[in-house]
Amino acid sequence: KVHAYCLMRNHYHLALETPRGNLVAGIHWLQSTFGNRFNRFRGERGRAFQGRYRAILVEPGIHLAQLVDYIHLNPVRAGIVELTRLAQFRWSSFRGFVGGGQPRAQWLVCEDWLKARGGLADEPAGWTSYRDHLTWLMADDSRQKEAAFAHMSKGWAIGSEGYRKALQKDFRQRVQAKDWGGREIRELNQLHWEELLGHGVKILGVSLESVSTTPKSAAWKVALAAWLKDSSSVSNRWISEQLHMGAPDAVSRYSGEAIAGLRAEAAELYRKLKKLGADPIDTGSIAEEPVIDLSQGWRS
Repeated sequence: KVHAYCLMRNHYHLALETPRGNLVAGIHWLQSTFGNRFNRFRGERGRAFQGRYRAILVEPGIHLAQLVDYIHLNPVRAGIVELTRLAQFRWSSFRGFVGGGQPRAQWLVCEDWLKARGGLADEPAGWTSYRDHLTWLMADDSRQKEAAFAHMSKGWAIGSEGYRKALQKDFRQRVQAKDWGGREIRELNQLHWEELLGHGVKILGVSLESVSTTPKSAAWKVALAAWLKDSSSVSNRWISEQLHMGAPDAVSRYSGEAIAGLRAEAAELYRKLKKLGADPIDTGSIAEEPVIDLSQGWRS
C-alpha cells in the first residue's frame, strides 16, 4: 500500500505500508527491476543505487500526514516544478490523488493521512482543501519548519515520543528473543545508540547541528562519548562519525581521560549524564502494520 511517492532527479521518496511484513523482498524487487531497466535505457552496467535504502518508521495519523505533505512538496521546494503545476507532475503521487489525467492506481491509498488532515474526505472537495493546505504550507518557511520538514529524512522513526519508546521496547524484546539475524540486530543496536545519543544531548542542552563546527575534544562531546560507551555496545567509529571527533581511537582516549577525571569539565558532564541519563526505553505498544518512509539515491 503506497501512501505517497515522489521521483526526484537523483533519488526518490516512498511512504508505504507492508501488511505482510515483506519490506526487504519488496524493495529488492523494486530496486533490482529499476536498476536493470535504468542500465538498459542508459547503456550502463553495474549498480544503479549508491547504497542501501534508508527505511524510517512512521506513526500513522498526523505524523504520516506531515510526511505525505513533505513528499508531495519535495519537487516544489527543490525548484523542479511550480506548485501551480504539481497536479501535472507525472513523477509524484499527488497527480494520482487529484486526478491529473489518469485513473488512480489501486495500490495508492490515502484514507489514514487524509482523514488526519482535518477530517478531509477522498472526494473533489477534500482534494481542493488539500491543495489549499499545500499552498498555505509553501507560503511561509516557518510553517514547513513547524511541520519538521528538515527532519523527515533523518533518524529512524517519525512520530510521538510514546510511539518511539514503544517501538524501542518491541525491538528490544525481539532481540532478546533472538527473532532476527545478525544484520538486523546490528541495525537495531544502532537504533538504540541513536536514541541514547538524542537523550544525552537533551540532558546536556546541546545541539547536534553544531558538531561539525565544535572542537573534536569539546567537553560535551567527550562526556557524551564516555557515557555512550558506558551505557551500550556502541563502537568508537560510530561515535566519531556522529560527533565529529576525528579518529576512532581518539574516542577511547578522550573517554578514558574523562572517566579518570583528567578532563575536569568533561568529567563533570559525564557524572551528570550518569545521574540523569537512564535508558529512555519505556513501556507501550506499537501499530501492527507500521508505515515506512523510504529514501534512496542513485548514481549521478
